[in-house]
Amino acid sequence: MELTLLGFRLILAGIFSVAGAAKLADIAGSRKAFADFGIPASIAGPLAIGLPVAEIAIAVSLLFVQSSWYGSIGATALLAGFIGGMAYQMAKGKAPDCHCFGQLHSEPVSPKSLIRNVVILAPAVVLSLAGRSGQGLSIANLNIETVELFAVFGCVGLLVAGGFYLRKISGKQDQIMRRIELLELLSSDGNVIERKDAGDPRDGLPIGAYLPELNLPDLNGKLVTNDDIFADGKPAIFLFVSPTCTPCQAMAPMFDEWAAELDGRVNLVFVSSGTAESNIKKFGGSGKNTVLLQNEREFADLVYAKWTPSALFVDAEGKVASHVGAGDAAIIELMDKVKASDLTQEFTYFKLSTGNGIIARTSVGDEIPEFSIDAIDGRTVTSDDLKGKTTLLAFWSPTCPFCAQMMEEIKAWDVAKGAGDPELIVFSNGDIESHRQLGMRSPIVMDPEHELAGTLGMYGTPSAILINEDGRFASETAIGASNIWALVGRNGKKSGGQ
Repeated sequence: MELTLLGFRLILAGIFSVAGAAKLADIAGSRKAFADFGIPASIAGPLAIGLPVAEIAIAVSLLFVQSSWYGSIGATALLAGFIGGMAYQMAKGKAPDCHCFGQLHSEPVSPKSLIRNVVILAPAVVLSLAGRSGQGLSIANLNIETVELFAVFGCVGLLVAGGFYLRKISGKQDQIMRRIELLELLSSDGNVIERKDAGDPRDGLPIGAYLPELNLPDLNGKLVTNDDIFADGKPAIFLFVSPTCTPCQAMAPMFDEWAAELDGRVNLVFVSSGTAESNIKKFGGSGKNTVLLQNEREFADLVYAKWTPSALFVDAEGKVASHVGAGDAAIIELMDKVKASDLTQEFTYFKLSTGNGIIARTSVGDEIPEFSIDAIDGRTVTSDDLKGKTTLLAFWSPTCPFCAQMMEEIKAWDVAKGAGDPELIVFSNGDIESHRQLGMRSPIVMDPEHELAGTLGMYGTPSAILINEDGRFASETAIGASNIWALVGRNGKKSGGQ
């Protein structure tokens, strides 16, 4: 038993020392991981340094019987925190990268990573329960036979770790080879590819917006709509490709692999252009793939998929649930997250490193903060009032020219919206009387310094965010008229009451 306890200490010390050192080597990645887990930016920075320092301190303390008990308690507390955080994210349908071992190994949170942490927790709990005097043999008292035994186990461990990282390097090599093939294909063309109208690949509809109305022919000429895509109650990944797109050609084998891996869980829908014949050869040869044809780029432009190849995840309700993944690396990132996630969970969505770049003040699925504020018509608006119905919070300013351009549309929608449409609350500033003259039925709240609006997701004016009937954020912040209308289904996809 004494030897077993020593073994537990050495294993834990090795794990925590590697994890701490790897995180210190990638502090920026650690900071991003904390942010993805919903930790405020003001805290994520210090934690990105404090956590690896704590892990290394725990590793050192586990080496000595005098301090091992304290180290085991610290290890237990940290691992329990990790497990709780992962379980919470999974319960919300999220899969942020755990960044468990810094640049050495990081993967989306999944049952696999949860089980791994539970296994590591077990020896830490045993040592914690053993008490300060029950921490096993001291390293200083080891005999030759025991040292040789641990050396053998250490060599086996190194061989296993070496095999794991050789496999990882092999995977990276495959990606590098695909990139080389892609470069060779591009160079063999001898043509310069111009993307004058491509825009920024980080552009995109906010998560939580309705997918625009789809009405495109498939390879047989049959028109396909949103209802057809989501008729089986499954989410979909839209892949925006082209038969003349060389990077798409290089990724074609990966498309087939993903179609097989996600079969039964997700519908893969290719949105392309050109003739049916040219697309059958590239993307529809198996007969299983859904390939839709645009005349130009009419549907791709509606979802801001300006580049080929690009990918977009849409949940089973037909709402945008990821940023647009533009290019092979972003598409692979999205696919890895989708494969590792429970897609049946509410608020399943995927942020990508190539996302829209907005500094998030809120997270989809989080409860709204409690508040109470008076509207200009004398009504009191509280956070409890938002429960039981879907509500659009619009952030406004009378000095904003873009707001002025939207005003007539907002007023018309405020009057005409049906029972299935969201309620509306406008947060604004300026003169109360000028707002009264707008004649809106929905409440207008004066928030001069935008203090409350800032906690509710405001990002400039005009912007808006959707709150669901449970009082939770149901979307990212939408910026600008087109994205705001997308939240309520007026971007070519009708919402419930229209």
